[in-house]
Amino acid sequence: MPFYCEQEGRTFSIDQLADLVDTALSDFFYRTAAEPPDRARVLKADWRRKGQPVADVITDFIGYAAAENTAAEDIRCVLAERYNDIQQGEADSEEGPFDPGAYYAKGSADASDFEVDWHRFERSLKTEARCFNRTAEAILTSIFEGIDGYATINGRPIIVDAEPGTVLYRARVFQAESKLREAMKRPDKDVGPPPTSHAVANRMNAAGVAVFYGATDPIVALNEVRPPVGSKVLIGRFEVIRPLRLLDLEALESVADETGSVFDDGYRHRMKRAEFLRGLSRRISRPVMPDDEPCDYLPTQAIADFLGTALEPQLDGMLYPSVQSGHLRRTHPGRTLLGLGSRDSRNVVLFHKAARVRPLDIPDGADIIVYPSSSLYGFSLFPESLADLGDVSGFPDDDDPEVTYTVWEEARAQERQVASTAPSPEADDAPLKFLDLEYRYVRSVTFATVPSRVPRYRVEKRAQAETL
Repeated sequence: MPFYCEQEGRTFSIDQLADLVDTALSDFFYRTAAEPPDRARVLKADWRRKGQPVADVITDFIGYAAAENTAAEDIRCVLAERYNDIQQGEADSEEGPFDPGAYYAKGSADASDFEVDWHRFERSLKTEARCFNRTAEAILTSIFEGIDGYATINGRPIIVDAEPGTVLYRARVFQAESKLREAMKRPDKDVGPPPTSHAVANRMNAAGVAVFYGATDPIVALNEVRPPVGSKVLIGRFEVIRPLRLLDLEALESVADETGSVFDDGYRHRMKRAEFLRGLSRRISRPVMPDDEPCDYLPTQAIADFLGTALEPQLDGMLYPSVQSGHLRRTHPGRTLLGLGSRDSRNVVLFHKAARVRPLDIPDGADIIVYPSSSLYGFSLFPESLADLGDVSGFPDDDDPEVTYTVWEEARAQERQVASTAPSPEADDAPLKFLDLEYRYVRSVTFATVPSRVPRYRVEKRAQAETL
């Protein structure tokens, strides 16, 4: 057995090193094409093969100078002999993976192990167990464990802080005028996150689990509720009043590679996970067709439950791209926080523990009346008492697109001087405060599509050959 370092210490055989090199090459490199992709159009003189000779790549792995040692060449020969035994009977002219002329280039880490686990996670939720699913828990732990320690190639944080003063938008669609007006009276309750009894299953929550679905831009919030033509939409503006920690799924797309040894199992695992995380944002935010929602939302619901209850890292919610707002989907890489000048167009979900809005400070016994008016009628009304509104004639049609609304609160004089009921400790801890409300009538809806012709051909049938 040859020796290369000429020093005493723990040693590896050439066969053992060959095993490590083979694994590292398959995980992080790919063999490049030996010929131009199109010989008819690409001249060989203008084409250069990508990558490095396989022996040079092995030399980089093991850290020996090729001019002084033959270790890399010996490892290549061992691997070439193995693969030649496997490929016996194939054309002699075909280049083997460890032939002297084979070239390799650095590629993405092989995340197939995580891909397999992800498909097993989805299948387990849909066909085995949905509540106490140990398989799903183990897989999600392997994916998200230590995620707060990752960095991006452009310095963008993986976990962002939504500081007090950050503004979020939430939209709700109405068809009935009566429900629209009721929501205007208490937007903190009826435009904010729904009560548990009214929480329907959605992308990030199971039925009965109330979360806050919002956006960093009012147009994104409007697009996400997909309002039909003729419907009415309320868009509430909410202010963050205590710091919130959000996982930025879009930042995962630019997770940076770590430095380490390709022979280290832990390093290879982290690199594979980083490669998988780069595509996780698209997995979570991909469009789901209405007929598939109950089943296809199970994985994202499980992720939200897992992250919302995890001890490390402690998160209040997630930021993710809006698939309903195609041209607004991408944000500038340098934008790391919400609502700080630049237009930041993404969805926000606040987990159940953070999906609370501080109640509006309304005196007990106050009368709240929603008054519609219209620019088409050319009048406005400022009554002495809200009770006078009942005597007003000429109210605009509820379906008038030009109608506007005003909310009036009337409290008795003595009640105006008495402080309203003190909020509960839970209300004091609510992370959101309602700011104001905007009404929109949906006049039309537009779509951005990708057109493609569907050709149609007619051919003559051939008579079926008779059985001999």
